[in-house]
Amino acid sequence: MVLHDWLDATIVLAIIFISNVLSFLQERHASNAVEKLRRRVSAKTAVIRDGQKQIVPSEDIVPGDIVQLTAGSLVPADGILLEAKDFFVSQAILTGETFPVEKQSGPVSKDASLAERNNCVFMGTTVRSGTATALAVHTARDTVYGQISKKLVLDRPETEFERGLKHFGGLLIKIMIIVVVVVLTMSIVLRHPMFEMLLFAMALAVALSPELLPAIFTITLARGAKDMAKRGVIVKRLNAIENLGSMDVLCTDKTGTLTEGVVRLDDTLDFKGSSSDTVLHLAYLNSRLQTGLDNPLDSAVIRRAEADGMNVLDYHKLDEIPYDFVRKRLSIVVCKGQDSQPLLITKGALQNILEVCTRVQNGNNVELLDDDARSHIFHQFSDWSQQGYRVLGIAQKRLQPKEAYGRADEQTMVFMGFLRFFDPPEPGVRQTLDGLRRLGVDLKIITGDNRLVARHVAESVGLNVDRIVTGKELSTMKDEALWHLALQVTLFAEVDPNQKERIILALQKMGHVVGYLGDGINDAPALYAADVGISVDRAVDVAKESADFVLLEHDLEVLRQGIDEGRRTFANTLKYIFITTSANFGNMISMALASLVLPFLPLLAKQILLNNFLSDVPALGIAGDNVDREWESTPHRWNIRMIRNFMITFGLVSSVFDFLTFWALLHFVGKVPELFRTGWFVESLLTELLVTLVVRTYKPFYKSRPGRFLFYATLVVMIITILLPFLPVGAVFGFVALPVKVMMMLIGITVLYVIVSEMMKRIFYRYIG
Repeated sequence: MVLHDWLDATIVLAIIFISNVLSFLQERHASNAVEKLRRRVSAKTAVIRDGQKQIVPSEDIVPGDIVQLTAGSLVPADGILLEAKDFFVSQAILTGETFPVEKQSGPVSKDASLAERNNCVFMGTTVRSGTATALAVHTARDTVYGQISKKLVLDRPETEFERGLKHFGGLLIKIMIIVVVVVLTMSIVLRHPMFEMLLFAMALAVALSPELLPAIFTITLARGAKDMAKRGVIVKRLNAIENLGSMDVLCTDKTGTLTEGVVRLDDTLDFKGSSSDTVLHLAYLNSRLQTGLDNPLDSAVIRRAEADGMNVLDYHKLDEIPYDFVRKRLSIVVCKGQDSQPLLITKGALQNILEVCTRVQNGNNVELLDDDARSHIFHQFSDWSQQGYRVLGIAQKRLQPKEAYGRADEQTMVFMGFLRFFDPPEPGVRQTLDGLRRLGVDLKIITGDNRLVARHVAESVGLNVDRIVTGKELSTMKDEALWHLALQVTLFAEVDPNQKERIILALQKMGHVVGYLGDGINDAPALYAADVGISVDRAVDVAKESADFVLLEHDLEVLRQGIDEGRRTFANTLKYIFITTSANFGNMISMALASLVLPFLPLLAKQILLNNFLSDVPALGIAGDNVDREWESTPHRWNIRMIRNFMITFGLVSSVFDFLTFWALLHFVGKVPELFRTGWFVESLLTELLVTLVVRTYKPFYKSRPGRFLFYATLVVMIITILLPFLPVGAVFGFVALPVKVMMMLIGITVLYVIVSEMMKRIFYRYIG
């Protein structure tokens, strides 16, 4: 436009417009499909509307809703607390506070800072423990989070895929700058027309860039997301599909992955190890009346007790002391009838129950909990754990009536007995683990359960457990030691949430792409830190929001199929990069050198852009291309050195044939710019289209079937390329009809190029790559 070349300027704008519209439509369709999948696993919130409890999507919360919050909830709005019980919220996202903050209902000073507003909850924060009811006051943009979100830097840690993409972009930029500067410098030295060479140099830079890469990424990833959804895996973050394909270490809890996930109450036992209905009744009251986080252990107790005819009709709940991950206990206070003395019933991890007990119920007698009694308890606990049972303890204590009860009341209690649960190994899990190993994925168990149960489960599904590292060992272990130990250990047991994150970071430090599968509040830090965060549909909100994938079924086989899809997606992404950068690099080198020795430009800017546009049409089909099974059998990662070597190797092969074409054209048509440009346009585009079919596979190209769209689009564009010089529209782009002998010569060079490229491909993957 600056040079008043209106026709060429219009053509360039038209090509850019059409290319962008096609990319936009493809990306829009793909993005809409992914958004529908994401809505299937969106966070839900319990609210009171019109006096009725309802479960609604969190984004549908409006001012005036009464919101019920429990451990694991993501706070969906800014609100004021109406009721709260042992309610702790992690609000580091807003205030930077390291530890959860206790929240209570009641007034605070009107001048209180954000951190001091302990009677308020804020959107985006997470409930760590306790229960509360809040009145929603502000939502969406009106919340504190919404007002300051533009100032917050809340990027997730850079993943393996994103690191590779950044390095790839840096490689292209360096090459662009070098080539453009060299062309401009030489044109000045040789006194070529400055404006014409400037346009040509800019076109060269555009020609090198894989401009369809964003569209190819989105289309490929969206297609992968839709295919994974059919297998029961919902993708929440598209980039993570590439990471799933690159993953070589999967860390998981044992419950529901290696085991069935349907916990059964095997027995309720007294101090001596005999079955006890009293212990079952106490456990039932505790599980049935607690209002905190739903969990499979409580559900198992309730099913068993109600099947035996138990109910809570005669009992009145006075108070509740919710579960938290420090105490690892949950208590309720009940009374039977109006005048009875309150009874505190506490259930939890055996060690944590014994910490608050001083006596033990032995038959009809209450005795001192001395060292012998503790030794007897731990001996039984150890035996059952080695058999694969998960064992909890239960205790009780009579209290004096008062207005409210708290953690301080959990002391000098009477140990009543054991709850013994069993979660059998998942049928077929051995075969699934063998399938993961064949895919090059190493499995590690990271669990908060005791080491004896964890070892039993691991060994029963065929995992080799030479050593167990416990949370106690990790607490005294330096990071450098963990980096090396994490590679060798299969089982980590009795670990806390921060230690799970440390293990993930240690594996990443040693160069692994790490996935983590978890569904609890304590899994959120590890899910956030992992390259691939995986949760399940029934997980707590904070776990699902931290995850990249949500499994509709808690099943490792579903995940194994997802890994296959991730690798197919990554393969097709790299195909486009290999094909486009090598072809573009070769053409750019050829044009740059030719422009310095020819008395005219080898191609006009509009012809370069048309070449780019036509070659991009089949490239859209790479998103749905077939992938060789050999690629899917091992993890693949970004390899910038390999991409660079591939680009240079095949780019130079392309340039050699370009120079052969230059010589042939100069011999057959002489220095006639229009004939030369037309001939080279045809040869350049034909070779780029056909080499796509060669480079897209490790195998000989005739043994690997391309995707339907890719094949037919390539065929159609090849026909258009051959016919274009003979069509009226060709004259608009500066093309002229080619003599038949020139066209046959160009086709012959193209066929020879395909043969040489196939031979070079085999040499590259054997020696260079």
